[in-house]
Order: sequence, then C-alpha cells, then structure tokens
Amino acid sequence: MTASAEILPRSPTARFRLGRGFPYASAIVLSAVIVAAVAGDLIAPWDPNGLDLGAAFAPPFWQEGGSFEHLLGTDNLGRDILSRIIAGAQVSLVVAFYAIIFSGGLGGLIGMISGYFGGVVDAVIMRLVDIQMSIPSLALALMLAAVLSPSLSTVVIVVVVTYWTWYARIIRSEILSLKERDYVALAKVAGCSTAVIFARHLLPNILNTLFVLATLQIGQVIIFEASLSFLGLGIQMPDVSWGLMLADARSYITNAWWAITMPGIAIMLTCLSANLIGDWLRDTFDPKRRQM
Repeated sequence: MTASAEILPRSPTARFRLGRGFPYASAIVLSAVIVAAVAGDLIAPWDPNGLDLGAAFAPPFWQEGGSFEHLLGTDNLGRDILSRIIAGAQVSLVVAFYAIIFSGGLGGLIGMISGYFGGVVDAVIMRLVDIQMSIPSLALALMLAAVLSPSLSTVVIVVVVTYWTWYARIIRSEILSLKERDYVALAKVAGCSTAVIFARHLLPNILNTLFVLATLQIGQVIIFEASLSFLGLGIQMPDVSWGLMLADARSYITNAWWAITMPGIAIMLTCLSANLIGDWLRDTFDPKRRQM
C-alpha cells in the first residue's frame, strides 16, 4: 500500500457502514422508551394509578427515607413515579407515531402536488402555508384544543394541523428539483400518469427526507403534547402523560422535587435523543455532508 493510499479518507459508503458518529447513547435511550411503551404493563413495578396515601411523598431510593420499593419516589397520592413515567412513555409515543404519520402523509402529499404542478396551484397552497405558519403554533393549538374536547385524539389532530406545513414546504422544494430530472421527463414522454410518476419516480426519492423529518419531529411532538397536557387541554386522567405529571406536581415542587424533576428528565432525554439521531440521519443521507 502506498503512502498516498494510506492517507486517503474513507468513502462515504464505508463511513456509513461503520456508523461513524452514530449516537449510540441516544439509540439506547430511545430503545428504552420504546420498550417501556410496548411492554409497560409487564415491566412497571406498580400500578401507575394505584393509590397508597401511606407512602405519599416517598423520596427516591438514594435519599434518606427512600426505599427500593419506589426507586424514583412517589407523588402526593402515593403513586409510583417510575411506573407513571413508564406509562407516560406509551402515551407520548402513540401521539408521536400517529401525529407524524398523518402530518407527514398530509404535508408530504400537499408538498408534492404544489411542487409538481406549480403555477396557480403552487401559489395558492404556499400562501395557505404562509398564513398558517404566521400563526404561533401554541396559539393555534390552544384554539383548536379549546374547541375540541381534551383527549388523545384531540392532541393528534392539533399536532397534525400544526405541523403539516413543515413537511409541505420542505417536500415542495425537493419536488421542484426532482421534476426537472431526465427520468421524470422520460416518464412523461412514455405516457405515464401523474399518479405513476408520483409513486414510482418522486416518492422513492423523497423517502429519506420524510424519514429524517419524522425523526426530528419526535421531540417536538412530545414537547407539544406535554405542553397541552400541562395546560389541561391534552391528555386527561386517568390516562398518564408526562405533561400531566408535571401539572400535578407543580403544586408541591418545594416538598417533593422528584415528582416534577423525573418526568422532566424523561422528556429532556427522549427529545434530545430523537434530535441527535435525526441529525445523524440527515448527515448520513445528505451526500454533501457525507463528503465533508
């Protein structure tokens, strides 16, 4: 092997195979959250809504007065904090899953239509997008949540209505470039219908972008749901939500700091992990970034 060959950088394909820069800690955190959401009923040490007033305000196990029965302590009603965090993971991921599927599907389709047809169609759609994006997301969410009855489905609807514009703008910009490619022109000459061009030639080329956007949106959706639940417009009891736990614990934050700190840490770690993985995926799928 020559000296010049030894100093050549690894190819983008080799770097991808080696997982260079992959956030392993973030993947572990997200995996743990997914396991908690899927198998929460099996791994939760206590009933998330089980009351035990005799064990109320029990501190975490490492503090004086704490025990291994309640590893992260209990709240004002004696409910186990760890069990409620595990139960809240299920709600957060369910909201994130459905919200991302529907907002990504709706926004992606509208973005494809806008970018492909252009002209009046593009102008009308983009003006609607600009109008909605000019309204603060939280204000729009509060309006919708106040009109609809607070529930899990309401949170999903609010997130979809709020975030579809994000997908629409980015996918439109991708389609504006893709529709000028030779293979799209050849498909038109061959007599392919618009639906076939969308399904066979455009959609496969934007799947990477949609996947990265969906990963980056996980943290935003979780924070959004927690905010609505904290304000009383999202998840309602007896369901368990991280935002609802924060709302319940704010009244006694000085007496039982762990009741509000633990779900806050769960939200922070989950959102940070999703964002780091989303950044890694963006860098991996972007040829320009891979060459740096």
